[in-house]
Amino acid sequence: MEKEQKIKVIRIITSIVLLMATYILAIPEEIHIGLCAIAYVIIGADIVYAALRNLCKGQFLGESFLMTIATVGAFVIGEYPEAVAVMMFYQIGELFSDIAVERSRASIAALMDIRPDYANIEKEGSLTRVSPSDVPVGSIIVVKPGEKIPLDGKIISGSTTLDTAALTGESLPREVSEGDTVISGSLNLTGVLHIRTSATFGESTVAKILDLVENADTGKAKSEKFITRFARYYTPAVVAVAALLALVPPLIVGGEWLVWLNRSLIFLVISCPCALVVSVPLTFFGGIGGASRKGILVKSSNYLEMMAHIKTVVFDKTGTLTEGNFSVTAVYSQMMSEHELIELAALAESFSDHPLSASIRDACNLPLDKTRVTGYENIAGEGVVAIIDDRKVYAGNEKLMSRAGVPPQSCEKIGTIVHVAVDSVYMGHIVVSDNLKPQSTETIARLKASGVGKTIMLTGDRSDVAKDIAGKVNIDEFHAELLPIDKVRFVEALRKEHARSPIAFVGDGINDAPVIKLADIGIAMGAVGSDAAIEAADIVLMNDNPMNIVEGMMIARKTLSIVKQNIVFAIGIKLLMLLLGALGVVNMWAAVFADVGVTILAILNALRSMRVSNVHAWSLPSPTAGGRRA
Repeated sequence: MEKEQKIKVIRIITSIVLLMATYILAIPEEIHIGLCAIAYVIIGADIVYAALRNLCKGQFLGESFLMTIATVGAFVIGEYPEAVAVMMFYQIGELFSDIAVERSRASIAALMDIRPDYANIEKEGSLTRVSPSDVPVGSIIVVKPGEKIPLDGKIISGSTTLDTAALTGESLPREVSEGDTVISGSLNLTGVLHIRTSATFGESTVAKILDLVENADTGKAKSEKFITRFARYYTPAVVAVAALLALVPPLIVGGEWLVWLNRSLIFLVISCPCALVVSVPLTFFGGIGGASRKGILVKSSNYLEMMAHIKTVVFDKTGTLTEGNFSVTAVYSQMMSEHELIELAALAESFSDHPLSASIRDACNLPLDKTRVTGYENIAGEGVVAIIDDRKVYAGNEKLMSRAGVPPQSCEKIGTIVHVAVDSVYMGHIVVSDNLKPQSTETIARLKASGVGKTIMLTGDRSDVAKDIAGKVNIDEFHAELLPIDKVRFVEALRKEHARSPIAFVGDGINDAPVIKLADIGIAMGAVGSDAAIEAADIVLMNDNPMNIVEGMMIARKTLSIVKQNIVFAIGIKLLMLLLGALGVVNMWAAVFADVGVTILAILNALRSMRVSNVHAWSLPSPTAGGRRA
C-alpha cells in the first residue's frame, strides 16, 4: 500500500476512535465538542484546505466545497458527530477509489513489466551491465536466457525462443536465429544472443509502448465529457436549491430555521457527485487495461468509446488481411528446367531490394554467384535487365517483355507475374503471391456478426489480385490500383458520407500512416517497432492477428455498458435521495451512508471493466450469409 494510503487509513481509524469515545464515555459537553473538533480536523483538514485553495482560484463549486459547507454548517447547528461522519465516510469512499485505481494501474504495470533494467556489453572477455539508455546505436549487446532484450536490433549470432506475451498478447513463443530482427521487451527463454542494436533506448519499442500505456488516459471519452458538463451545471444548481431550501420554506410556510437549515445541509451532502466523478474514469481506465492484456493498446478513452460504435471498417490489404510476405507460388518454364529459370531470375534480381526480388532469391534456395552478373539495369515500373554469363536476361512485367520484343505468356494463376526472357527468347514466368492471413476470413465474418454494416478493402495492387482476396474473405467492397493519396481521398469522402458514425481504418502502420491519422479511429496492425504506427495510430494491435479488431470492439462495448450502468445508477439514486432529503425523510447519517454507499457500489461495478479481457471474439455467432463485392 502506498504511503499516502497508509496515512489516510490511520486518519480514518483515529477519527473513528475519537467519534466512538464521544458516545461511549460520559464526558462534559465541552470535551465532547472538543473531541469532535479534533476528529474533524484529523479527517477533514485536507478537504477544507482544498476547498479554500480552489476558492482562491475561483473554483468554488467542487466536491471539496460542498463537503466543507455541509460539515461546517453541521457544526454550526450543533450536529458535531454528523459533521465528522460526513468527512469520515467521504474519506473512506476516496480510499476505496485510490485502492481501485492503484489496483488497475498495478494490473497494467504487471502486464507491461517489460522495461529492461540493464544491458550486457562485452568488454575484454567479460560482460558489463550498463543502463540501456547509455547504449549507442550499432553496439553489440549480449542477452542471456531469462533476461529481457533491452534494445531493438538484429541477431548477429545465436538462436533462442522468445516470449513476447507482454508485447503482443500471444502466449506462443517465437523462434528466432541469426539474421532475425528482435524487439526490446521480449523475454529470452533459452539461448544466448549477440544483438547489434538498431535504436537507442528512447526510440526503442519498449520505451514507446510504455509511454503509450502510461499516457493512455489523456483523452476524455464523450461519457467523461458528459460528467464534466453535468457537474458544471449540476453543482451550482444543487447549491442554489440548498440555499433556497434553507431560506424560502420558513418564510412561506413557517417553521424553525434550524430544521430547514439541517435539511439543506443534508441536501448538500447527498448532492456530492463523487460516484460519477470517480467511477466513470476508473471504468475506462480498467477497460484500457483489459484491452492491453489482449495486446490491444488504446491511446485514450475517447478512442475506446468510439470503437464501440464502429459501423464501417476499411482495411489495407498487404500486411493487414494478407501476410505481407511475398513467396513464389508457381513456376512455369519452357526450354529450361524450373530450377534453372528460378536461378536465372534470382541472379537478375540479386541487386534489387524489392520484396518480389527477395522472394525469388528465397525460392532459389542456393548461394548466388554474383560474379556471373556483369551488367545490371533497373527499369522503374518494369523490372530488371542483367547480363548473366554473357546472355541478356530480362525479368519483369509485360511492359519489360514488350521492350525486349518478346510476347509474354498469359497466366491464369492470381499473383504478381515475373516474366523471364533470355536474348529475346521467352523462357517462362514465375508467380509471386502474398498469402492470406488465416484469421482474415473469420475476422470479416465476426465483424458483420457484431453489427459492422460495411467492410471495405483498399490496395495499390492489381484489380485481379484485389478481387481474388476480396472474394476469399467475403469483404463487401474493394478498390484496387490506388496510390497513397487515393486512399486518403477515399477515406475523406467516406467520413463525409458517414458523418454520424466513426470510420475505422486498419493498416500496417508504415505505408498507411496518413490514412491511419485521417480516419476517426486509426488502427495499426502488427506494428511493433514501427515509428509511423505508434505515432499515427489511435489503437495499436501488438500482433498480426486481425481478430483483435473484433475483440477490441467487444471490450469497448462492455466497458461502455458499465459506464452507462454507473451513470444511470448514480444519478437515479442521487435524485431520489435529494428528494427525500428535501422532504426531511432522511437524516444526515442516512445521507452520508447513501452518498458513500452509491460511490462504493459504483466503484465495485467499475472494477468489472478490468476483467473485460475475458471476452473472446469466437463467442460471436458467425453469419451464414455471404456479403457483396464491388
